[in-house]
Amino acid sequence: MSAVVTHQVHPTKVLFSQVITESLAHIQWLEKTDVSTYVIVDQTPFHPVSHIWPDHPADKGCLLLKDEQYDVLDCLTGAFDVENNKLYVGADIPVKRGEAGWHFVVVHELALDTALDINNEVKLTVDKSYQTALSRGHSAGHLASFALNKILEQDYWRKDASRKDALNNRDFHSYAQTFSLVSENKSTDNYRLGKTLKKRGLNVADMLNDLDDIQNKINDVLENWVATKSPVVMRREGDLLTDSRFWCCDLGNGENIIMPCGGSHVQSLLEYKRITVELTVKSEQDLEMITTAD
Repeated sequence: MSAVVTHQVHPTKVLFSQVITESLAHIQWLEKTDVSTYVIVDQTPFHPVSHIWPDHPADKGCLLLKDEQYDVLDCLTGAFDVENNKLYVGADIPVKRGEAGWHFVVVHELALDTALDINNEVKLTVDKSYQTALSRGHSAGHLASFALNKILEQDYWRKDASRKDALNNRDFHSYAQTFSLVSENKSTDNYRLGKTLKKRGLNVADMLNDLDDIQNKINDVLENWVATKSPVVMRREGDLLTDSRFWCCDLGNGENIIMPCGGSHVQSLLEYKRITVELTVKSEQDLEMITTAD
């Protein structure tokens, strides 16, 4: 790889949590790999895929310099080693956020033959329809997980649990989740129904026997929640990629959800006609929940 830099690289200011899809920015870093060009700017509306839990895909869009348009092929999380003037991307990042001497940045991957220079002012434009579809899928997935916990809380635990969700229900979703993927207007979650979960007190056999009824009850809860037309607020503790962000939705009747989340999201449940889930047993110990947003 080769890199060109003429001044200090600062942490990236991110704009996606404010639902900003276009911005002007200055290029801080250019790096040529064998197949592409990495570009870091001072601020960006692009949501990068997380290197830790890559369930929310990167945004799509383009970078414009005067009359030249360059497609953003991917958008990744990076960590910049200030002392050694070196960029690490994705799975190669060797530190946790907050490490002294490191700046976390958004890395825009462009084609190899990109003609850009340090300090160029460029315009970044996110594919708004694609980002909106991902946001709808992600927020719907959050609601579905809380609805699942709510229904299981009523009849399927024989022990109390130390881990509760934001609605004070035993957190099956957190205990059992092994995989999640946000896609356009959809969210997929896989759960492991193993011995550990049974020891924690979940009546797995009863749950599986009643799966159709549980699915119907979850969908009833989701119908009622969507009908509240509640706003969704992303509370930010700062503008940097590593600053904490919280997904907040007050559903009324004492059901106020505040949870950490770094993805992009809807601004209101008015953006849904309905949200439904489908539960499928994939194997004796594996359950899949697909959430669809209409």
